[in-house]
Amino acid sequence: MAGKIATRNAYGEALVELAEKYPQLVVLDADLAGATMTKGFAAKYPDRFFDCGIAECNMTGIAAGLSTCGLKPFTNTFAIFATGRAYEQVRNSIAYPHLNVTVVGSHGGVSVGEDGATHQCNEDFALMRQLPDMIVCCPCDGNEMKQAVEQLIVHEGPAYLRLGRPAVETITDEYPDYHFELGKGVTLRDGKDVTVIATGMMVQMAVKAAAMLEAEGISVRVIDMHTIKPLDEELVLKAAKETGCIVTSEEHSILGGLGGAVCELLSEKCPVPVVRHGVNDTFGRSGTAAAVLEYYGLTPEGLAEKVRQAVALKK
Repeated sequence: MAGKIATRNAYGEALVELAEKYPQLVVLDADLAGATMTKGFAAKYPDRFFDCGIAECNMTGIAAGLSTCGLKPFTNTFAIFATGRAYEQVRNSIAYPHLNVTVVGSHGGVSVGEDGATHQCNEDFALMRQLPDMIVCCPCDGNEMKQAVEQLIVHEGPAYLRLGRPAVETITDEYPDYHFELGKGVTLRDGKDVTVIATGMMVQMAVKAAAMLEAEGISVRVIDMHTIKPLDEELVLKAAKETGCIVTSEEHSILGGLGGAVCELLSEKCPVPVVRHGVNDTFGRSGTAAAVLEYYGLTPEGLAEKVRQAVALKK
C-alpha cells in the first residue's frame, strides 16, 4: 500500500486544484476551516469562501440560496453537525427542492477518537440515505476522494460526502482496473467463497482481512462501495449469486447504513446470508483512533471473524 493521507486532507487539496476549472464552485464552512481542510481554498479564493460561524443551519440555508444563483456550494462542518444539527435544513431547503448543493461531513465515524461520543457520528449514512435523490458517498482514500470531489462538482442535485479524520493508506491507485464513478462499486479483489462489501476506511481493512483469510483457505472477494446511495445493485446481486454470502463493513452503525442498504436489496431480490460489520447500535467513546477502532472491532481481525461467521452460515 502507498503512503497515508487523511481523506479530509485530500478533499482540501482537491478544492484548490479544481477551483480554476470550475468557477461555479463556492465553499462554506462553520468555523472549522482548519479541521475540515477548507483553509487552503479560503486562502487562495477568499471571494468564493464564506465562513458562516458556528451556525450550521444558517450555513445550509445560505448554500441553498447560492445554488439558485447558478453556483455550486459545498458546505463543511463535522458530520454530526452537518447531518444532525442541520438535518431539517438539509431536508427542506436542499433535498426537497432538489438543489445543487453538496453537504460535506468531516470527522465521520468513531475514528474521530479523543473527541468522544458527542462528535463520533455513526448515524450520518442512515440520515442522508432517507432523503429522496440524495447521493451518499464515502471514499476510502485520498485518490478516490479527489475523484469523488470532481464528480460531485459536476453532479446536478443534492449530495452528501463523508470525510475522515485520520490518515489512511492510499490503495486504489495500485489497481490497474480501478475506475471511479458515482453509484458504481469497484471490485478490488476477486474471490469465490464470500464477498466483503466495504466503504470508507473499512475498504483497507477488508483488503487486509482477505489476505489473512487466504491463508485459511477462504477466498474473499472485496468490493469498494464508495457510493452508498445509489447502491450499485447490479454488482451486489452478482456477488451474492456468485459467492453465496455477504459481509458488509462500515465505520457506521450497522443500522441504516451500507449494511442496511445491502440487506434491503438482497432480502427482496437474492436472499443469501449477510453479516453486518460496524458499530453495534451504540454510541462511541473517547480514546485514540486506534484504541477506539480496536474496541469496536473495526479492524482486519474483527472483520475476518465476521467473514468466518458468514461462510459458516452457508453450510
